[in-house]
Amino acid sequence: MARKLQRREVLKTTGIAGTVGLTGLAGCIGGGGNGGGSGPDMLTVVGYPEDGIQLFRDFYGNYGDDTDILIPDGLRDPDLPGQVGDDMSNVTGTAPAAGGPAQQAYNDLYQDEYGESPGVFSSQSYDSVAIGILANAAAGENSGTAVKDQMRNVANPDGMEVTPENFVEGVEAAANGENVNYQGASSAVNFDQNGDPASAAYAVWEFDGDSTSTVRTENFEGENPEGAGPSADSIPGGMGREIMVGILLPETGALASTGESMINAAQLPAIQVNNADVDLTVTTQLEDTETNSQSGVSAANTLVNAGFPFICGSASSGVNVPVCQEVLIPNEIVGCSPSSTALSVTNLDDNDYIFRTAPSDRLQGRVMAQIASETLEAESCSTLYINNDYGQQLSERFSSVFEDQFDGEVWRQVAFNQGESSYSSVVNEAMSSQ
Repeated sequence: MARKLQRREVLKTTGIAGTVGLTGLAGCIGGGGNGGGSGPDMLTVVGYPEDGIQLFRDFYGNYGDDTDILIPDGLRDPDLPGQVGDDMSNVTGTAPAAGGPAQQAYNDLYQDEYGESPGVFSSQSYDSVAIGILANAAAGENSGTAVKDQMRNVANPDGMEVTPENFVEGVEAAANGENVNYQGASSAVNFDQNGDPASAAYAVWEFDGDSTSTVRTENFEGENPEGAGPSADSIPGGMGREIMVGILLPETGALASTGESMINAAQLPAIQVNNADVDLTVTTQLEDTETNSQSGVSAANTLVNAGFPFICGSASSGVNVPVCQEVLIPNEIVGCSPSSTALSVTNLDDNDYIFRTAPSDRLQGRVMAQIASETLEAESCSTLYINNDYGQQLSERFSSVFEDQFDGEVWRQVAFNQGESSYSSVVNEAMSSQ
């Protein structure tokens, strides 16, 4: 446990970006794991809690807790250590954080409505639906194309600043044809030319008993923070009408534990409008992706057939990509995912119908590589990643940055499949000497 406390103190006193002076701390963090053995200094694991339980059981059963492990947001589940049977004190996590200008206002709103603190990706879920409602109000009609054309008008500068605190007033302003600039809970929510956030906050976190605790949060800009993209020249607006917003998130499946708070957050903007005395109503419909691509496509079709022009979702990239390709893009429906981070989403031929309030893994891979090198002081590593777009692309991005920008050495990138009864073979492959 002393080793974990030492790492915690280092993380609290150094930044993620621009960290200096860590060379004088060699040995205080554990110096790269395996206790001087023949494996890599560090292991990066990309996956979901459902499979992570068995994977980490197999890891600790064979290798103990002397090797530093770095994980992204997909494995941020406070129940994981209890299910694994280890305190997981050797694990450091990264995750897109709620670092927007209206973070505290959102936290208070969520706490007041649900009597608990919001979970991971919930702020991005709130922002996704809030933007969808504002764009629909500005468009004046339940048309995917009309909503798409207003997305950057209501999200990017300039105009009346709208936050969760004055959200209803912002919706009225957009419906009256006024310029608004949404300032979100997760970020400022300025979309670049790809529909991705132009900047994002990241948390460095750790498991802490039956919860997770954030060690520090840093803001990072994407590669094109000034980029914008197409938008309508005018804001038609219109009062006395119904605004329709679909919610496509996981109630069941591998991301059910994360999905609950995301769903709660996604419903909040509609609750705010419907509880206010305004000449607008918001209709929402929730469909469960089951964290499964086929179920996600079917659920998305249900929402499209019901006439929803905007859909908040889906959560995982393995579901979001086929949903976008098979349903949203062909039907000219706007999709805005709060947590699908794979690079393949950026690269979709989407005619500008696909947006995200969660940053691309291109940025997270860069953040993880820097933490691996400068904070955990790893010179070599292997990666274990779930065999889908999210896992493969984040593993590749992390590995390339770790090698090219931080002079690290990646021994292996090892894929694993969901639903296996044992992961000992892939763990051993990742941890074996060169």
